[in-house]
Amino acid sequence: MSTKLNYKRTIFVGFAFFLIIAFWQAYDNIIPKILTDKFGLPQAASGAIMAVDNILALFLLPLFGAISDRSRSRYGRRTPFIFIGTVVAVALLVLLSIPDSAQLKNLEKIDATEGAAYTEALETLWDANPNIRVEGESTDNKSFGEIVASINPFGGDTKKPLQSLISHERFLAITVENAAGETNPDYTAYVVPARQAYAASVTAAHPGALVAFMVILFLALIAMGVFRSPAVALMPDVTVKPLRSKGNAVINLMGSIGGVVVLLVGTVLGTGKITNALMPYTGFFVIVAILMLAALAAFLLTVREPKWAAEMEQESARLGIDNAAVEENKGDRRLTRGERASLLLILFSVVFWYMGYNAVASKYSVYASSVLNIDYNTTLLIANAAAIVAYIPVGFLTSRFGRKKMVLAGVLILGASFVAASFMRVGSPVWLMNLLFTMAGIGWATINVNSYPMVVELARGGDVGKYTGYYYTASMAAQVVTPVLSGVFMDIRFTTLFPYAAIFVALSFLTMLFVRHGDSTPTAGETIADGIGGGD
Repeated sequence: MSTKLNYKRTIFVGFAFFLIIAFWQAYDNIIPKILTDKFGLPQAASGAIMAVDNILALFLLPLFGAISDRSRSRYGRRTPFIFIGTVVAVALLVLLSIPDSAQLKNLEKIDATEGAAYTEALETLWDANPNIRVEGESTDNKSFGEIVASINPFGGDTKKPLQSLISHERFLAITVENAAGETNPDYTAYVVPARQAYAASVTAAHPGALVAFMVILFLALIAMGVFRSPAVALMPDVTVKPLRSKGNAVINLMGSIGGVVVLLVGTVLGTGKITNALMPYTGFFVIVAILMLAALAAFLLTVREPKWAAEMEQESARLGIDNAAVEENKGDRRLTRGERASLLLILFSVVFWYMGYNAVASKYSVYASSVLNIDYNTTLLIANAAAIVAYIPVGFLTSRFGRKKMVLAGVLILGASFVAASFMRVGSPVWLMNLLFTMAGIGWATINVNSYPMVVELARGGDVGKYTGYYYTASMAAQVVTPVLSGVFMDIRFTTLFPYAAIFVALSFLTMLFVRHGDSTPTAGETIADGIGGGD
């Protein structure tokens, strides 16, 4: 039996990750826009709702990781959870379109973007005279020091009645696009926040749609939480330890492909266009649901979990790797003091880089239209494409340089891209933003490929699900806090998003420096070394 990674099998296992990331890509991009554009919630409140899935995950991921460790069925330990959770989540995702459409009907007086209907929408907003936020001054022609000083969130923005900020004639003259075909800055400065404030008043008067939306979303998040740990734990179940960085690269690649496909769907449907802020999302939800079901079908038709897991145990025993993994459920292997310290430091690092990364992931679709006036789909597509290209090379580089060094390199790349993005505004070169997101994609791929294997490297075979739960508990704990905390800062000043993210990524570099265990260990003979290196 070959000791090289079986890429075909790993790709088949990766279909589970494909459908997971497809869901979360849709969730991160569309749900914040629905909450802010259609229900009119402030960023902090939107962030609190976006954190609900992570609050649930704190309990569900370790729970169902441990339950799946101990489950037995003819289909394996993980597959039943993946099947049931996906089917329920898909059904609930489609059901979200019902309250979404109901709220859109409540906003029909202001949903037009052209013609006489648009003029009537502007009149409706003017008569409502909502309080809107006055964003900070432009950074044009300011020195570097002045720009840095303007990022201070405590120099916050204010809200004033619309009619005190602009004349009636000028407001009615605002078009969506200017003569150059670009988004009109006045549209994002006045019309968009006025429309969101109007939506908030409608939601307060008619909260039924929001309540229904939240109930369905809550149930969908429970369904996703049931099978995420089992799905991720499946790769280590069928892959010997020294090959798990490569295996993790493959399943992350599959996940990134799922994210890219969803972004392509969003691009085709125009979900990132500022004129489509109040579009119905029924078609989008249905297409994502079909993609998830197709990936589930591919997974069920190709993966033979019990057979592959047994072969992994036999191969590990033959090569003298993690013999305790074969003796499942015969008590926990106690970690040494150094291993416990490294595990905690890795988990703290996970918390910090997710605090930074998830803030951007959950807020960028709103930030792109409000601050940059660009389609978020394009930059996120570039980031995901860069990650896809990077995953496999990163897996091979890890075999040469080790997991820890690669994680540190990824943190530096990600942090540098966030620092530079802090200074991007309307009119900044689009190519530069694309370059920064390319860097972010590569940096995140480098971190992702190596961080999870560092955690499960410290586990015994029967405890992989439990350690998977530790990893995702750390990441989800960060994702509970960061949408709310970043939202609070963005409600003060929108442009704090990237400085906020950069600070937390920098903290993860500091904690990762002191990790001493969980690195790749290609020391179980020349056969393993050849397998990792891809040699014959």
